[in-house]
Amino acid sequence: MKIRRQARIVAFQTLFEVDLVGHNPDTVLTARLEEMPLPEDAQAFARELVHGVMSNQDEVDHLIRQAAPQWPIQQMAKADVNILRLAVYELSRGQAPLKVVINEAVELAKMYGGESSPRFVNGVLATVAQRLALRTSLS
Repeated sequence: MKIRRQARIVAFQTLFEVDLVGHNPDTVLTARLEEMPLPEDAQAFARELVHGVMSNQDEVDHLIRQAAPQWPIQQMAKADVNILRLAVYELSRGQAPLKVVINEAVELAKMYGGESSPRFVNGVLATVAQRLALRTSLS
């Protein structure tokens, strides 16, 4: 498995646990990295994703709400919400190709979500990506 995918898995697992039970993000991230040792650059990537999602969660959740207005975040499966948060944050950074970010999120949805999660995640992220591209082109 590719190193950046492993870093995304660690970040997702951390965000999921923090969201589900409210544990300290740094403690959870440290524990996940002990279970899945990664090279330093991948650890830094996982940390950046976790801290970026958490510090920008209001904006990230707003983008998700806009893209999926018929699905309140509180009613979405926790796995789907945290996969979306991770991917929306990564899309907003603009440092990885759009297709890569969406594909990685769909793969996470296949591993951790329900039967319809991959399709749902793909649809929401496609909408978010279009809106972010529109914002960028208007700037």
